[in-house]
Amino acid sequence: MKRRLAAILAADVVGYSSLMRKNEAGTLSLLRDIWQQHLYPTAAGHGGRIVKMMGDGALIEFQSAVDAVECAVAFQLALAKRNEQLPSSERIEFRIGMNLGDVIIEGDDIFGDGVNVAARLESLAPVGGLLISNSMHEQVLGKVDVPFAGAGDLELKNIPT
Repeated sequence: MKRRLAAILAADVVGYSSLMRKNEAGTLSLLRDIWQQHLYPTAAGHGGRIVKMMGDGALIEFQSAVDAVECAVAFQLALAKRNEQLPSSERIEFRIGMNLGDVIIEGDDIFGDGVNVAARLESLAPVGGLLISNSMHEQVLGKVDVPFAGAGDLELKNIPT
């Protein structure tokens, strides 16, 4: 079993099921545009490797916590700017969770607590924002021009504290 330390970004569309129920074809088209115009180039520009796309979500691996946070911020800012110009029916917003942790490598995929924590944080992240783990925060504090606010102690489903 191969392992490595990685900065993990887990992103997910807010209200995806509702968007799909209202307009499947339109939602998929908008999402494809977001992937092509924003997510893929932003991740690549920050050294991210797309591990997998999961319907309305993405799992991206970085070798640098700083690069990962800067990517997430750039992506969310680009989407906020995009959404300003659109009617509410065409707006797509994301939540992003991020963690710096050990991962298990199997082929092109990654597994383990490092990934699970990022996914759990994503589900608790604010709409249009990001939620990072303490391990990620320790690595980026003072290295990125991003204001951080403490989220307090969080209970993550099936993750012991």
